[in-house]
Amino acid sequence: MPTDHQYRKEIVRLGAMLHSCGFIAATDGNLSVRLDENRVLVTPTGMSKGMMTASDMVIVDINGRKVKGRREVTSEIGMHLLIYRMRPDVRGIVHAHPRTATGFAAAGMALNQPLVCEVVIGLGLIPLAPYGTPGTPELARTLEPLIPDYDAILMANHGVVTYGTDLQSAYMKMETVEHFAQIALVTHVLGQQKPLACEDLEKLVAARSRYLGVNSAARMPVNLSPSLDEEIVTTPSGGSSRSRTSHHRRGTSFQREN
Repeated sequence: MPTDHQYRKEIVRLGAMLHSCGFIAATDGNLSVRLDENRVLVTPTGMSKGMMTASDMVIVDINGRKVKGRREVTSEIGMHLLIYRMRPDVRGIVHAHPRTATGFAAAGMALNQPLVCEVVIGLGLIPLAPYGTPGTPELARTLEPLIPDYDAILMANHGVVTYGTDLQSAYMKMETVEHFAQIALVTHVLGQQKPLACEDLEKLVAARSRYLGVNSAARMPVNLSPSLDEEIVTTPSGGSSRSRTSHHRRGTSFQREN
């Protein structure tokens, strides 16, 4: 296991990468690492993530109380703690505002079409959570239904949160979300999308477990016709008056607009 100091250095390194990639600006964003069952190392509030040092990090307990650090903890700590409570497998979390993905979130659009095989394998669907005021319990409530099944979530009019078995994994998922959002945007500009065919998606589902580092809990976007063994769930569609119907079958999911 890495030491406390090594975790701090990793947060500094990945915070600088988020800033240099333009995924965050000014004092935006936050990163955290689960140190053990009772402690979380997290970035401070009110500080550029591209200008941090190891000594700037804050340690909180599982209830969000500061136990060590000279700075104040990020106001988004509630979101981090909720993810750690709901996902024992998660040890690193990244929250950022990458331009293209956040643009989709601000437009009320999930990244839920199977357009790129690597994204299907690594993340499955990237859903959109309804708007919740940052730094309040309201935000955590909007994320709660999605956390068990997804490793990357768009937050309406806010940004993106990703998480994984370590902080490096969480950061890489953030890069994947933004890269995929850029590809999806191009398809919208061109005026057409060509989602992967059902038979190709089924092959990706079968191959998923063989890819090194892929351990996402996310459902896969597979075009399946409704059948007797599927559960059909209707949920609000990103603030629109329309509804979205989801068909869940053995860990897979396909969403269509009605």
